[in-house]
Amino acid sequence: MTPAVVAYGSHPDQFLELTLPDGQDPAPVVVVLHGGFWRAAYGVELARPLAADLAAAGYAAVAVEYRRVGSGGGWPATLEDVAAALDALPDLPDAGRLDLGSVTVAGHSAGGHLAAWAAGRTRLPAGAPGAAPRVRVTAAVLQAGVVDLGRAAEQRLGRGAVQEFLGGEPGEVPGRYAAADPVGLLPTGADVLCVHGTEDDVVPPEQSQRYAAAAAAAGDRVTVRTVPGGHRVPIDPAGEAWAVVRAWLGERTAGRVGGTTLEP
Repeated sequence: MTPAVVAYGSHPDQFLELTLPDGQDPAPVVVVLHGGFWRAAYGVELARPLAADLAAAGYAAVAVEYRRVGSGGGWPATLEDVAAALDALPDLPDAGRLDLGSVTVAGHSAGGHLAAWAAGRTRLPAGAPGAAPRVRVTAAVLQAGVVDLGRAAEQRLGRGAVQEFLGGEPGEVPGRYAAADPVGLLPTGADVLCVHGTEDDVVPPEQSQRYAAAAAAAGDRVTVRTVPGGHRVPIDPAGEAWAVVRAWLGERTAGRVGGTTLEP
């Protein structure tokens, strides 16, 4: 299956790659957002193996590239790009093959942040980057996600990656943190799966635990699964963490996912 590359903007990093499954019927959509602490050193190549696996499993997989810090990204461009890529789905040449009533956003690390943020776009005030979404996110898979920006900034995860992304400390640019932090955009109404490696020393499992607790308290349906290994185990398509994701997506497609499961 060869992905179709579609630009959603004029910048070289504003494109998505759509890989369709076999058949002609509309397929549930999974948008894959790569990580890399929002920095230009990391790109869509991190998302491609997962997108290919999803398409082989029957999903319409969309791997998104976006502007990152060092290549025209950061606040607000990165958020605007993710929003634009999602909102471009109905206009894709093969949009008839996309079941836009079932749109999952999956992301690893900083991509987990972007996925959680995308799920919460309906909570953004008018005029904020990404407000008034055209496409509703129905589920989010957060793989070792940086999903509590205030705590991540406090801990200086990624050697100050959050501060680079948003252009300052929480006390210096509070409006940016308010508009970008997923924990402030709850409830989203989307089903959520958090997957995290127990030995992750890049993005501590605490990030998933804090977000999941806040989401559950707000009334969202959340499942937390920890697996052995470090920061990159969630993006190994042959690994246990990805098998968890595949099973959860399959249960959602079959209509069997429900309730909240939080690990201690």
